[in-house]
Amino acid sequence: MEFNDGRFVSKEHRELVRSASESADPLSASPLQISTSPKSPMSPILKSPKGQGSKHVSGKSSTPKMASPKLGSPRSPRSPRSPRTSMSPSKGSPLKYDRHSHSPRDGRPKKGGSGGKGTWGGLFDTEDNRFLDPKDPNYDSNEEFENPNARKSTADIIEYKKKATVIVEEYFATDDVVSTANELRELGMPGYNYYFVKKLVSMAMDRHDKEKEMAAVLLSALYADVIDPPQVFRGFCKLVESADDLIVDIPDTVDVLALFIARAVVDDILPPVFLKKQMVSLPEDSKGIEVLKRAEKGYLAAPLHAEIIERRWGGSKNKTAEDVKARINNLLIEYVVSGDKKEACRCIKDLQVPFYHHEIVKRALTMAMERRQAEGRLLDLLKEAAEEGMINTSQVSKGFGRMIDTVDDLSLDIPNARRILQSLISKAASEGWLCASSLKSLSMKPEMSSLEDSAAKIFKMKAQSIIQEYFLSGDVLEVSSCLESEISASTSSDELDAIFVKRLITLAMDRKNREKEMASVLLSSLFFPADDVVNGFVMLIESADDTALDNPIVVEDLAMFLARAVVDEVLTPQQLEEIGSQFLGQDSIGSKVLQMAKSLLKARLSGERILRCWGGGGSSRSGWAVEDVKDKIGKLLEEYESGGDVREACRCIKELGMPFFHHEVVKKALVNYIEKKNERLWCLLKECYGSGLITMNQMTKGFGRVAEALDDLALDVPDAEKQYICYVDRAKAAGWLDSSFSFTKQGHAKENGACR
Repeated sequence: MEFNDGRFVSKEHRELVRSASESADPLSASPLQISTSPKSPMSPILKSPKGQGSKHVSGKSSTPKMASPKLGSPRSPRSPRSPRTSMSPSKGSPLKYDRHSHSPRDGRPKKGGSGGKGTWGGLFDTEDNRFLDPKDPNYDSNEEFENPNARKSTADIIEYKKKATVIVEEYFATDDVVSTANELRELGMPGYNYYFVKKLVSMAMDRHDKEKEMAAVLLSALYADVIDPPQVFRGFCKLVESADDLIVDIPDTVDVLALFIARAVVDDILPPVFLKKQMVSLPEDSKGIEVLKRAEKGYLAAPLHAEIIERRWGGSKNKTAEDVKARINNLLIEYVVSGDKKEACRCIKDLQVPFYHHEIVKRALTMAMERRQAEGRLLDLLKEAAEEGMINTSQVSKGFGRMIDTVDDLSLDIPNARRILQSLISKAASEGWLCASSLKSLSMKPEMSSLEDSAAKIFKMKAQSIIQEYFLSGDVLEVSSCLESEISASTSSDELDAIFVKRLITLAMDRKNREKEMASVLLSSLFFPADDVVNGFVMLIESADDTALDNPIVVEDLAMFLARAVVDEVLTPQQLEEIGSQFLGQDSIGSKVLQMAKSLLKARLSGERILRCWGGGGSSRSGWAVEDVKDKIGKLLEEYESGGDVREACRCIKELGMPFFHHEVVKKALVNYIEKKNERLWCLLKECYGSGLITMNQMTKGFGRVAEALDDLALDVPDAEKQYICYVDRAKAAGWLDSSFSFTKQGHAKENGACR
């Protein structure tokens, strides 16, 4: 075999080396060293201790002959040697299977010797030494496009992850959005920003509401300017895909991540179509599907969801609606003076309330109608904001719709308000940034109201002062006398009653539980006609969209006020249905309010719970305990039986302030009547029903409760059932009970054919 620059050895040379290695005296032989040639890294070359390589001649070897041990003499044990110095082919030698390749390719072992087929490489490998092969069955062209240098890409992503974690930690400590944005820009790796989105949200999920709100604000601030929309989309995709892993450390992952997704949709940094796209791509049994369903049905489908979601973690820096309105007004005034559209758009974006941009449209249009010289400039700003996507089409339409709703009030200050608004709508529609077909029709003639606008405006101001004074004094009689003097002078008392109901509840909803309780007590004490109260609640529900700007839980509050009105016998269940019939849309606020009110009324012990929802008892006393009320009812009946005055008994019943619990009076009076046969008790019930103190509904409940207790009552009064049937017939004849009320032998009362 020919030699090639000392890199290959002949067969004879190999045999000589092996023979010398086996017969050499370990104490006298010089250690051999193996060097690695740069041309062939894996080919061992023998060197002398002085570093000189072996020289080869054709057919001969310069290897010195070694004395072999005598035959039969025991071989001396070998001294420990480095594997590099052993050339023996014995078991365990690294050179046993050494072969010298003639291939020009790199001779290093596959994966650095860290595994064979199907393995993942070394345990501590951090770099990916692979290269992309188009012939590989797993080859992805996108991978080559996104990451042309695999080794460099892996190092970059590791470095990016470390720096992103530090940036997020610093942001949570400093709450400095500008500094965080600059640091993220300085990283200079926008292709990995999806990881920053994932890291920011996942770290915030395991922290308090403050950090969650900070994360949502930061994402909204970085969107489009620092982080491209596709990166935000991909970041949330990664979060949904990793929901199964996140839930191990964060038990409420489903709810928190769903809220983050809903917040991103509300903030317009994530398209609503994200939910449907991800549902298709995820396995049906994954936690990601639960997250998406919770976001869609639990948050985004709720009425007034934008305001509720925005304030779920404390709101955007705890901004109130009044603060935002003031800032909008200031930026519009500044823009009218300066005409700097770029600065105005920046201020609009800094508000970070995309769900409230309709207020910008409304105020800009109002200002344009009041300052005709600024009309062109203000319309240009709205057009610019709409075309740039800063104010979306739904917000623009909502702003114009609010103007149409309030045009009658504007007409008091701007005589030509309808004509001016119509011209503004025409200009916006012709320029293409308003869809006029989505708006209500605006007739040029105002609708004639049976109540003069000026009189209504004056009454609203007086009603507000009366209510505010009542919240301070708690004097129901004073309110009643003031209203009587104001309403008696008007020919439209029914409309004024409805206005007062609306104003009373609106002011109470914006205050604490004490005022809410006082409002309910006042409403039940004024004895307004039921139709006027119904109209007042209808007006409240119709204006719920505007009320929600100041009170995000307007649906819950209105539902509780409605339920309380039914419990206090101010409204009947039938009138509750009448209110619901005016709001037929399943997703309308009216339907949501009615549905919640009905669920409150159907709950067990609903009357007692609703009465105490705001502390109970109104402004002058704390709420009675149920046992205390029962005891008081028992004592007043005993006093009345012993010769008391019927009017005094009725006054005591009324002073209990619990009309929903009057069925207890009926039950106790009827039981005592069965036991003692005292006709005075029947006369008391007759007086209470005749004066309207006890309603038919309470009578029915009372008689029904006695029917349920007949088995126990029969132990003391054997003919209790016979007496009860007789009294039911008397009550029907007197009109206390409906003719459909009946009694069965099983001891249950029936009403309208249904067992109670």
